[in-house]
Amino acid sequence: MQPIKTAIVGFGISGQCFQAPIIEYCDELELTAVVSSDKQKVIAQLPNVTVYSQIETMLDDPDIELVIIATPNHLHIPQAKLALQAGKHVVIEKPFCISAEEGKALMDVAQQAGKILSVYQSRRFDGDFRTIEKLIANGKLGDIHTFYSSYNRYRPEVKVRWREQNTPGAGILYDLGAHLIDQALCLFGLPEKVTAVVRNQRPGAQATDHFHLILHYPQCEAILHANCLSTTEGPRFQVFGHDSAFIKYGMDPQEDMLRDKAGPGTQGWGEDTPDNFGRYTDKHGLNTIIETERGEYEQFYQQLALAIREGHPLPVSAEQALDVIRVIEAAIASSEQQCSVGL
Repeated sequence: MQPIKTAIVGFGISGQCFQAPIIEYCDELELTAVVSSDKQKVIAQLPNVTVYSQIETMLDDPDIELVIIATPNHLHIPQAKLALQAGKHVVIEKPFCISAEEGKALMDVAQQAGKILSVYQSRRFDGDFRTIEKLIANGKLGDIHTFYSSYNRYRPEVKVRWREQNTPGAGILYDLGAHLIDQALCLFGLPEKVTAVVRNQRPGAQATDHFHLILHYPQCEAILHANCLSTTEGPRFQVFGHDSAFIKYGMDPQEDMLRDKAGPGTQGWGEDTPDNFGRYTDKHGLNTIIETERGEYEQFYQQLALAIREGHPLPVSAEQALDVIRVIEAAIASSEQQCSVGL
């Protein structure tokens, strides 16, 4: 396969930690350009790329086929639109967009351009989530009636950064919530309705730092929760079937490894610690420790390359990512109106 020449737009935490190391690992891609206002920061990590100060200048390069949008959320749609109209395939860091309306409009642009549009919902490739998918596929969990997924952290101080400002798309519902919702939709599809509490919990908080969502399905409920005032994380997943259960503690290690400059190919990449392996309990109360599947964020770009070069299915479609935004919008409306909101 001819490597796909790739550019990253934005070189904050996402571009530096979560995009560049994964792209560089994948032989199917060749990272050739970065758009950033801080050239020295880019060159220190990626000495062989071309650094552009403006996205428009980068888009003039005919050799670049794929553009990764890794900028603040409010820039996703306008920058992705420029890239698609310039004839580039596009991946947007999650969340896809701020409103479903603008996301649908961008999908129309991609269709008109005949280019691929995908969203980096990387936590589909978390080891713990892949473990749950495998248990469900093997029939080990039977008919699930309750699914709990939580992402709790202790960050009592409000920081001065765009993610915590009172701006559209800021806050942890768009950030962490986009991951938890996407995982739930992968397992159960789009819910019939959403009931939610969304609030600013910490003193001085300007953006959402607490959410509690109930996704209602005909036969089950998916309960998604996150906040910034938990001194202990609690269980990451709790899955209850009619005659079985699976409870899992601990976070997938890939994000922390990437922050520590240890990406794919590093010893222990994506491997859970035995202390965090999940516990499966059958109807007789028999407990079994389930070894966690290995996490593989690199699979996103490997699958994307096959989609671009050979027409294989996308790892994440724009339609799927749009459903995540529809749930976020329903959750916000539910919290404001203090009622359940249908989809």
